[in-house]
Amino acid sequence: MLPLRTLLLCLCLCALTLPASAHGPTPQKVEESVEIAAPPAKVWDIVKDFGKISDWSPAVTKSEGSGGNASGATRMITLKSGGDLQEGLDYYSDKEMTYLYRLSKEKIDVLPVSSYTAELTVKTGDRGGSLVTWVGRFYRADTGNEPAPDKNDAAAIKAMKAFITEGLQGLKAKAEAK
Repeated sequence: MLPLRTLLLCLCLCALTLPASAHGPTPQKVEESVEIAAPPAKVWDIVKDFGKISDWSPAVTKSEGSGGNASGATRMITLKSGGDLQEGLDYYSDKEMTYLYRLSKEKIDVLPVSSYTAELTVKTGDRGGSLVTWVGRFYRADTGNEPAPDKNDAAAIKAMKAFITEGLQGLKAKAEAK
C-alpha cells in the first residue's frame, strides 16, 4: 500500500506544479516626468482636454474626442508613425489635475502592446514650475510565451517610452513658449 500512496502523492504534486511551468507576459510600466518652467495651472490648461492631445504632443498628428472629460469619453488619435488608436477616459479630476485612460481596442500593428492604461498628472515642481508625470502600464503585443522580437516586452517598452517622452517634450515646448 505504501508504494501506491507514494505514487498518488507524486501525481498530486506533479499536478500542482504543472501550472507553474506555464507562464505568460508580465505587466510592464513606463514612467516619465518632465519639469516645466510654467505654473501648473497653465500646463494643466494645455493638457486638460482629453480629446485634444494633438494640440501638444508631436507624436499625435490628429485627435478627435467625444464625451468631453467625463468618465467614458473617448478619443481617436492618429499617430505620427501611422495608424489610429482609440482610447477611453476612466477618471478625470480638474481639481487634482490628473486623468486616467486606457486603450479601447488593440492595434498591435500601430503600437506593439495588447493593452494599456495611462495616467497623466500635473503638480507643482520642486523648482517652482510644474512637474508632469505620465505613467503607462501595459502588456506586450504578443502575449504568448515566445513572442517575436517586434512584439516582445522590449519592443513594447521602447514604443511606449518613445510615445510618452515625445509627448512630454512637446508639452514642455508649448508651455514654455513665450
